[in-house]
Amino acid sequence: MALISDILLIAGALGATLYCYVLARRLRRLNDLEKGMGGAIAVLSAQVDDMTKVLKGAQFSAKSSTDSLEGLTGRAEDVARRLELLVAAMHDLPDDAVSDATRKASQPAPAAEAPRPAAPQTAAPKPAAPASAETGDTEPTVLFRRNAREAAE
Repeated sequence: MALISDILLIAGALGATLYCYVLARRLRRLNDLEKGMGGAIAVLSAQVDDMTKVLKGAQFSAKSSTDSLEGLTGRAEDVARRLELLVAAMHDLPDDAVSDATRKASQPAPAAEAPRPAAPQTAAPKPAAPASAETGDTEPTVLFRRNAREAAE
């Protein structure tokens, strides 16, 4: 009886040894850095690092775009306010000055035209001619053209 129990004990130990050997090989293959689960984990970790860098770059780009858009929006609001003032000023002008100014504004300006320097003032200013009111060459029209150019810039 002791012999049979010893043989069964040795057979059980050999079976457990074989089972542990097979499990050790499977565990080694699972943790292998090139082919197994360890390799998959290493690849996924590298991808997470890359995606983190790309995400930070995208956040920086979005922030700079937002800042740029805020600046452009502010400038657009300023120009809109100026245009509203110009339109309001156009209602105050006489009808012939408005039509004269719109006709001049609709004509294309020459590309090579340089800004004209201001005329030097003489000892006595010339009196205003009564015909200037009929032609539309009044001071508000000059201010309108100057403001329109500034708004276009």
